[in-house]
Amino acid sequence: MLQLAGHDVAHVTEVGLGNTDDAEILTAAAGQGRAIVTADTDFGALLAARGTSSPSVVMLRSSDHLTPDEQARLIVTVLERVGEELKQGAIASVTPERIRLRTLPIAPT
Repeated sequence: MLQLAGHDVAHVTEVGLGNTDDAEILTAAAGQGRAIVTADTDFGALLAARGTSSPSVVMLRSSDHLTPDEQARLIVTVLERVGEELKQGAIASVTPERIRLRTLPIAPT
């Protein structure tokens, strides 16, 4: 569905990163100019620790009750609404009801 909407997407297993850790996935995504779509909150913490402005991350929150098609429609909506911000470097925390956006890099507290 994401490809049909015109997005260049790949699953980690399709690019040889299926058995790697989150830090390596972040490095690969940044190097390839990709954003990460995940339900894993560890990516936000890793980005904060790195202090970098890429890659962007779309974090699906409370999405385990959504079907894969519903998740894909939600992601398409997010990309339509905040795609430009994601190109600049951001974390989008997403539920079916709202999108919270935080610009990268995340300042240390």
